[in-house]
Amino acid sequence: MKVLLFVTVVFSGLMAGLFYSYSCSVNMGLRPLPNTAYLKAMQSINQAIQNPAFLLPFIVLLVMYPVAVYRLYQLPLDASFYMLVLAMLLYVIGVFGVTVCCNVPLNEQLDRFSVDASLPDEIAAMRNRFEQPWNSYHSIRMYAAVCSFALSVLVIIKQKIQS
Repeated sequence: MKVLLFVTVVFSGLMAGLFYSYSCSVNMGLRPLPNTAYLKAMQSINQAIQNPAFLLPFIVLLVMYPVAVYRLYQLPLDASFYMLVLAMLLYVIGVFGVTVCCNVPLNEQLDRFSVDASLPDEIAAMRNRFEQPWNSYHSIRMYAAVCSFALSVLVIIKQKIQS
């Protein structure tokens, strides 16, 4: 159980760190770019993020959280169980769900957009359709990831205190 919780916390920390650092560096760095540069940069980033270093913890947490919750359910129920359930729900809905249902469709729409073949007005319109909604959804998943991670850490702390 300890190894399972440890790996879950590490993976959730990786996701929280990724989304947090993206919010306070990449988004801020891209904001002042001209429309064409912004869209091309986001297209490049959206392609680059699809790699094993991101996908492994992003997907594996969908299995690890439920398994860890089930293992805690087998013990006498206490606050650890409920904190981990909440951490799991925040991750599954607020991180994974928002990513798949909100950010990915916007990424796919942007990927289909040819910046080089578009007029400046079309480029500006695409940025307007993309940037604000994408950043809003990203903020949701960032806060959900950070809260999920924090709750997971609290579970380990509580488990340590009890043992």
